[in-house]
Formats: sequence, structure tokens, C-alpha cells
Amino acid sequence: MTEFQIEVRVTPRRGILDPQGKAVGGALASLGFAGVSEARVGRLVTFHLRAASDEEARGQADAMCRQLLANPVTEDFDVRVQALAGSAP
Repeated sequence: MTEFQIEVRVTPRRGILDPQGKAVGGALASLGFAGVSEARVGRLVTFHLRAASDEEARGQADAMCRQLLANPVTEDFDVRVQALAGSAP
């Protein structure tokens, strides 16, 4: 088994109201950052996962997202998988 570092980025779907993103975009504009648009606020979830392969780790992480980490109706997610150095294959 190999240990993997999993990063899950969860963001509101396009077209879904994102009050936090709107507030951040407005605040940045008021601070003089006029080039900012389409600010979206999401969350980052990281964890270690032991799995037999990269594909298995990704599959488990995707299942976790669909069942708990993201709301599939209102949120999108992106999973990144990286084997940890020194982890036994």
C-alpha cells in the first residue's frame, strides 16, 4: 500500500449565488484591485490516504467528495493525488 496526499478543492458551481465571492470581489475592488472579476470562495480539504494505486486513491477520493465533501447539486470539486515520498509501493 502507498500513502497519498489528497487535495480536494470545492467551489460553488458557476451560476450558483456565491455571496462570499461577491463580497471578496467587492472588497478587492474597493482596495484598488480593479482587475479582479469572478471571485469565487470555496474550500480546500487535505488528507492522507493509503491505497494500492493512484487510480484507487483517486476513485476513493471522488467517492468521498460525492458522499460527503461536496454538495453535487451546488458545488464542483477537483481532486489532486500525489504519492508521498518514502511511502512503500
